[in-house]
Amino acid sequence: MMESTSTKNANNANGMFTDYTKLIGQFKFPGFDTSALLDSRRKDIEAIAEANTTALAGVQSLAQKQSDMLRSTLGELQAFVVRVTQPGGQSLAGVGETVKQTLHKTLVDMQELADTAYRAQSDSVAVVTKRVAEHVEELKALLQSKKK
Repeated sequence: MMESTSTKNANNANGMFTDYTKLIGQFKFPGFDTSALLDSRRKDIEAIAEANTTALAGVQSLAQKQSDMLRSTLGELQAFVVRVTQPGGQSLAGVGETVKQTLHKTLVDMQELADTAYRAQSDSVAVVTKRVAEHVEELKALLQSKKK
């Protein structure tokens, strides 16, 4: 079974941080916790990767919805053209009603796309916001340990 790209990237990132931890661990700085610093940066990178994955999923969902909407609209347009061009086809009053329904459906579809885009963006921002809050707590803990 093949590993997913995100799993491979996570494994590569963890390996990279392990190498850096070993390298920087060779140098000792008084009063400076290098492993905590590296762990914090690793979490930052993981949060960015998660935000990117969430954003990508949102964009893919948006593209899929747009594709579905286009397919549906083209099918409806084709059926409309067939109805209008057939002998004894749809009257002008019927054409007006069809245009009205189509415009309404288009507005509903646009709202759905906007909602999907908003959800994707807010999910990505939530991941980054959570990491920022964690980072602030890490800094508070670091400053409190320095006071003692």
